[in-house]
Amino acid sequence: MILADCHMHSLFSGDSEAPLAEQAEAALAKGLETICITDHEDLFYPEIPDGPSDIFDLDIPAYQAAVRALRDQYAGKLNVRTGIELGLAPQALPSYRDILEKFHFDFVLGSIHVVDGYDIYYPDYWREHPGEQGLRRYFECMLEQIRAFDNFDSLSHLDYAARVLMDQDGNPVDRHYRFSDFSDVIDPVLRWVIDHDKALEVNTAGYKYGLGVPNPQPEVLSRYRELGGEKITIGSDGHRPEHIAYDFKRCEDLLTTLGFRYYWIYQDRTGTPVAF
Repeated sequence: MILADCHMHSLFSGDSEAPLAEQAEAALAKGLETICITDHEDLFYPEIPDGPSDIFDLDIPAYQAAVRALRDQYAGKLNVRTGIELGLAPQALPSYRDILEKFHFDFVLGSIHVVDGYDIYYPDYWREHPGEQGLRRYFECMLEQIRAFDNFDSLSHLDYAARVLMDQDGNPVDRHYRFSDFSDVIDPVLRWVIDHDKALEVNTAGYKYGLGVPNPQPEVLSRYRELGGEKITIGSDGHRPEHIAYDFKRCEDLLTTLGFRYYWIYQDRTGTPVAF
């Protein structure tokens, strides 16, 4: 049984308004034992239609103080860990190195939201890289960034771009893809994760967005297992209380069917396996 949600956001993230206590209460209601708050730090974020460029510039001292207070408030009821989700982009990497030297975190997610100066959530990116061309460029960028920066614990939502796949006119297209069409760029990412002793996140927001699968999709998870990958972390990517632990039972059933026996939770940047 999955008893830890290791990817969730709060009002300290530019894309969430959820009070920390409400996220914790939702976790308790779902029967969780551990949560990790992983609010966004996306430095050098581009201008977007509905927000300023510093929307994901996290106030780390205030954020960490609030999470510490939450941990004290829920002591004995819920294990609260302090995490961060770093949006990997070339200009930001030196700053991230400094941040991780200065501040302590229990858990660090590495993720890709910005490719070639565009947030892939918006149509502008897909006008330049429509459909599967944009998906391929996303995977290429991911490989470039993890090769340049390895100071994270788990690679988050590997095929996130599939959630928002669009054509050149900004219209949604089929968000399912064939792994075989991208294995030449996904396989090196999976091998890098394994070789560098990182975890691969299984992100259940894919269920929430109607994909019917988590991110990454089952074919990628199966390939990761085939290559020898065992370390996985699990997160809902919940930005609101009702999204906490989203479809965790469905996710657990999939993972055990694929042969995974454990998921990992982190404290002080050290992972511990927990049996399903």
